[in-house]
Amino acid sequence: MTLPRTLTEKLARHIEQAGPISVAEYMNTALGDPEFGYYMSREPFGRDGDFTTAPEISQMFGELVGLWAAQVWLNMESPENVSLVELGPGRGTLMADIMRTLAKAVPALHDAADIHLVEMSPQLRQEQKKVLKNKTTRPPTWHDGIDTLPDTPMIIIANEFFDALPVHQYVKSGSGWHERLVGLGADGASGGPAAFGFCLAETPIPYPQVLPQDINARIEVETIAETRPEANTLMQDLGNKLGVHNGAALIIDYGHARSGFGDTFQAVKNHIPQHVLFNTGEADLTAHVDFAALITAAVSAGLETSPVVTQKAFLKALGIKTRAEKLMENASAAQSSDIKSAFDRLTGPQQMGSLFKVLSVYTSGLAVPPGFEPEHENL
Repeated sequence: MTLPRTLTEKLARHIEQAGPISVAEYMNTALGDPEFGYYMSREPFGRDGDFTTAPEISQMFGELVGLWAAQVWLNMESPENVSLVELGPGRGTLMADIMRTLAKAVPALHDAADIHLVEMSPQLRQEQKKVLKNKTTRPPTWHDGIDTLPDTPMIIIANEFFDALPVHQYVKSGSGWHERLVGLGADGASGGPAAFGFCLAETPIPYPQVLPQDINARIEVETIAETRPEANTLMQDLGNKLGVHNGAALIIDYGHARSGFGDTFQAVKNHIPQHVLFNTGEADLTAHVDFAALITAAVSAGLETSPVVTQKAFLKALGIKTRAEKLMENASAAQSSDIKSAFDRLTGPQQMGSLFKVLSVYTSGLAVPPGFEPEHENL
């Protein structure tokens, strides 16, 4: 048998031999397959990639996150040995802006911080090394997962990280809940554009535990529910680390503040939405983050949690309007237009401002991190 030339061929052969797989396994394989996975074989960020994250839109985002980290460090009584951790650091732009800001505003933290980056992609690691060259006091340390992070006080940043963790989907039928699976489609193992299709597991499962039991009877047939056990486990593991050593995590992602229903599994290629089962390994796959589930996992691990706020409210509380005005003071007309456009994109209710939510989890006894004060918008 010839070796597969694409991930579609490789995965179709696997399904042909072993049977349908869960949506979570499909998503995990499409993003992380060592040979053909999306994050393992390409540069996905920016105008020439498939999507643009907030740090790539404007330096203001990273500057404000840097100031957030500085205040958390002060709340932690300024430990000399502190790890500054980023989960899924992209091209390294966010960490570069954070360190540039700290070098000017809080040099003591800039010098004290050891940088740790949790990144599975060899290609992105190389890009991060270039972007962060000479930006840190000591060279960063890379990790495949959080289990190898050091046992020190830490400040953790996770911007658009949890949305890429795999989701399981369940569909309600007349006989109960069935897991949604990915099987062979019209083109089957030939690897054509419709190689895969959705199907349901034959055996019903117990009612998904993430959903309130008292509303099960009112849920209509064909309703889709999503769970993300890997995200909840990761949050509990972070909680175990932060529970032993002082620290806080900042989570910024698109999603919903309350658990609910619906199919949020989606794909993007060249900034254009795609069918999630086409272009396997060539499109970014994500699903909305359930912040309520993350809070439950964090609390079970003994952490305190902030309210969930919109990205607009968070950045506004940290002073993005003042920062934008300051940048425009000495800017050209074209530069001012770019700054205003970036401000609108980061905070606009029809853009990232409302869709993206922000949550902080932190060691019990620490002060509530900045950006989540009661007078600001809570959800």
